[in-house]
Amino acid sequence: MDITNPAGFQNRFLARVLDVIIIFLVTGIISQFLYGVFYDNETIRPIDYLGLIYSLITPIVWYGYTLGRRMAGNRIVRIDGRKIGIGTMILRNIVAGIIYILTFGIGLIVSAFMVGVREDRRAIHDFIGQTYVTTNPPTKVQ
Repeated sequence: MDITNPAGFQNRFLARVLDVIIIFLVTGIISQFLYGVFYDNETIRPIDYLGLIYSLITPIVWYGYTLGRRMAGNRIVRIDGRKIGIGTMILRNIVAGIIYILTFGIGLIVSAFMVGVREDRRAIHDFIGQTYVTTNPPTKVQ
């Protein structure tokens, strides 16, 4: 396991905030066009799953980047160096998300501390997905 240049808490937090803003604006604009309302917290519509699809698929096709991660200068990589696949992203996002919900957010808080204090900067979802977040650009091998 060779973890190089792990991204720290502020860098990862910035990437998440940027992605949330992008997802909110894009889904809001599409929702306004399709349903006549920018944001509706009373009705669940298919467009509401766009953020999940974005967070699962974008890192697979873009070397571990999302738009927010690209702007913040970090990306998700597998510990073993292989290309990220859908299984990795499901483990990292959905399974870890379920764990965070079942622990009433305590797991998320623990993860934030892990990123802040561990030398490898890995959170619970990184361990579940066998990933880490680095500031290194992708290599030609991937």
